[in-house]
Amino acid sequence: MSIASPPAAYNNENGWGAYMQIKRLRDLREDNDLTQAQIGRELGISQRLYSYYERGERTVPPEVLIALADLYETSVDYILGRTDDC
Repeated sequence: MSIASPPAAYNNENGWGAYMQIKRLRDLREDNDLTQAQIGRELGISQRLYSYYERGERTVPPEVLIALADLYETSVDYILGRTDDC
């Protein structure tokens, strides 16, 4: 599997890991036919806050990463781009 380079906006400050995280957040949500509002309700946060996470505008707290991993039945490492094994 070939992975494209991150967009230019992902410089050394927020890097490849941040790009993979937000890409995987969106891919997981869309693969499960869920909206940002539905995920927000499941996590007890607003749709707007979740959209910030998905766009990389806010850092996803560890407890939210864990809840998302549980929701999608995958690992936090997969969401963070540390492994391709979901």
